[in-house]
Parts: sequence; structure tokens; C-alpha cells
Amino acid sequence: MDIREAIRTQPMRRFQIQTIVICFLLCMVDGFEILIMAFVAPHLSKDWGLDSVQVGYLLSAGLIGMAIGAFLLSPLGDRVGRRTMTIACLTLVTIGMGLSAVASGPEQLIAFRAFAGLGIGGLVAGLNILVSENSSDKRRGLALGIYGAGLPAGVALGGAISGVLIAQWGWRSAFVFGTVVTAILLLVVIRSLPESTEFLIEKRPKNALAKYNAIATKLGYDTAEQLPEPVATAQVRSVRGGLFTGIMGRRTAFLWLGYSCLMAAFYFANTWTPKLLTDVTDNASTGTLAGVLINIGGVIGALVFAGLTMVLRPRMVNALLMFGGAIVFAAYATGFEIIALGMALCILVGMAANGGVAGYYAISPSVYPAAVRGTGVGLMIGVGRLVSIVAPILTGYLLDGGWTPEKLYYLFGGVLVVAGVFTVLLDRTYRGRSENPETPRASAADDAHERVEAGVRG
Repeated sequence: MDIREAIRTQPMRRFQIQTIVICFLLCMVDGFEILIMAFVAPHLSKDWGLDSVQVGYLLSAGLIGMAIGAFLLSPLGDRVGRRTMTIACLTLVTIGMGLSAVASGPEQLIAFRAFAGLGIGGLVAGLNILVSENSSDKRRGLALGIYGAGLPAGVALGGAISGVLIAQWGWRSAFVFGTVVTAILLLVVIRSLPESTEFLIEKRPKNALAKYNAIATKLGYDTAEQLPEPVATAQVRSVRGGLFTGIMGRRTAFLWLGYSCLMAAFYFANTWTPKLLTDVTDNASTGTLAGVLINIGGVIGALVFAGLTMVLRPRMVNALLMFGGAIVFAAYATGFEIIALGMALCILVGMAANGGVAGYYAISPSVYPAAVRGTGVGLMIGVGRLVSIVAPILTGYLLDGGWTPEKLYYLFGGVLVVAGVFTVLLDRTYRGRSENPETPRASAADDAHERVEAGVRG
């Protein structure tokens, strides 16, 4: 049996689950690295006497690196392999974290955060894809939802630990902690993370058959004398055909636009909420707690997403999260200055914003054929990062211009509505069409017939 088909149709094996667990742990590092500045900023702004605009640039520095990494590094995963890119990007993150711990001023820290962001930008797309490709069709939404919970879990756990470390040893200790954890996981990846089976079949790098058979053995399937043939046509396997032509062009537009809108709201909520609550209470620990609660909500939101995918299409589950998030943002705008109510609403904000990120991580790999999957998902993330760079900086200027926090939450709640609309439009492109990204132009009936034939051949 072609192990691609076996992975899709058979109960998940231990080796698949092990791979997903490794990706989950890396997603936790991703979450902590992305939002570490949100926890450091209240302490750093007091130490260095920074104004709101300077804080905004520091909060966006990592995002700049992530955008560049997503555009330049993620597509390389389709050329050199997911495993190779994961190792390279994790190395960049480890170095960037270490350098951030010894920064001597805001300009230096901005540069080091951007450098670490390069690695994160290239890392995320490959992890999504490895989880998707190692999940069965029946459990893919569940697996990707649980994987997506790693991002807010990393922020919540890392933020809680950082709060303790910062209280004892100052803000630099948070970066030291991140450096150590990332270095340990780099060793785990080198030892245990497999290459993408889809990449081996589509790109056929050196020793591809031996690596394919090694994965088959670990999964408990028979080895093969030759690699299976690619399923997708030559047109769909090209970047132009697989991302921008015909139905794929519409799917790309709706996916990227929806994700970008979510990213604007996500980074506003995660980077500025701790700072805004610190300003209201004049207590940095209150802001830190708010950041932790938002990401606890994100874990809950990702798990809710995972559970709902068992009964609804993942794309529609994500749209519901976006529309629900708009309501939550509006509620937060009216109640966050009441500290107890604001803390409770932080959890709901996290469920919407962070849970929505988990949702987009889940739905994006299945949009694109394997040959260009890294490019498609990576560029989606890159476009989203470009938008998210603007959100924290724009917020700083709006606050300096007299905007109240209430108006900002209404603004970004409206942005979530737009994200939900684009997600619904993406789902509509699948009506009557194949869900298989290798045959996007086929009808649903033709796809079902092909799957039956593939099972017979297997």
C-alpha cells in the first residue's frame, strides 16, 4: 500500500503521533517566541524609559523577521525538505533568543528580535504541513486543532514562567529561558523528526526511497521497491497553477485575506492588552496575568475548534470563531477597566483570537497540493505577518493620537467580522468539488471514485 493512502485512511500509528507531539512542542516554542515581547515590554519600557511608539516598534520587530522568513525561507521547504528547514530555522531561533538576552539598547534588541523572527517565519509553515501529512483524514482536524493549541499553550506556560523569572532576575532571564528550551528541542528534532513523505514522493531527493522505506518500517507497513507516482498534474504542481490559477487563485485570495485580518486582531490583542491593563492599574503583574489568561483562552479555543471539527467542516468552525470573536471584542471594550470582569473576558478574547490562529493553521495545509504546500502556507503566513507588523505600531500611533482602548477593541472586532466573511467564502469554493488538494478541479463524485480505486489498488 502507498503509505500516503495508508496514513490518510488507516488508524493513526504511534510514529505518526510521536511526530505530531514533536510539532506540538515546537509550536509551543513558536508561541512563546512570537509573544515574549508582550511580557517583557511593561518591564523593559520602565527600565529604558520607552514611549508607546518605541514599544510598538519593539513589539513588531520579531514580526518583521517573521514576515521575511515566511516569504524567503518557507518556500525552501518545498525544495530541501520540511525536516531540513525545521532544523535550520530552529537554529536561527536559538541564536536570536540568545542574542536578545544580551541586547544593550532598543535598537540592538529590535535587530535581534527580527533575526529570531526569521527562524519562526520559516518554521511555522513546515510544522503545519508535517502535522497535516501525518494525520488520517478522519482525525486531521482534531490533530491540527490540538497542534494549534501549542501556540497559546507556549505563550501561557512561557509567560507564567517568565513572570516568575523576570520578578527574580529581570527581563533578560526570559530570553535566557527561551534559549535553553529551544536548544533542547533542536536536539530532539535532529534525532527524531522524520522527513515529509509527500515531499519524498513529489520531489524525489537523494536517498528518497531509503527514507520512504524507513518511515514505512516505523509505521509498520511493508517497504517498497520504488517510490509511488505523484498524484497531482504538472500544472497543479507548479507555484502558478497550484496557488494562483482558476479555483486555486480564489482559494488563495480568501485564505490569505482572512488570515491577514485575523493576524491584525490577534497581534493587537496579544501585544497591547497586557500593556493597556498595566497602564490602567499601574501594576505590571496585572498586565502579565492578562497575557497569560488570553493564552489560556487560546488553548481552550483551539481545543474547542478541534472538538467541533468532529461534527462540522473545519473551515466553518473557524468562521464561527471569527464571528464570535467580534462579539467578545465588543464586550471587552465595555468591561476591561473593571479588573475582575476584564480578566474573565481575557479568556474569551484568547479563545477567539488565538483559537482562530489554530484554526487557520489547521485549514491551510489541506488547501494546497504537496509540491507547493510549503510555498502556499508560507506565503499566507508571510502576508499575515506583514499586516500584523502594522497592527502594534498603528495602535501606538492611535493611542498617542487620542484613541481610547475601547475604540481600538471595537475596531479590531470589526476586522474579525471581515476575517469570518473571507473564511465563509473560502468554504463556498469547495461546494461540489474535491477536498483533495492534489485534484482541486475534480468534482466530489470523481474524487470519491478515485479514492475507492486507490484503496482497491492498495
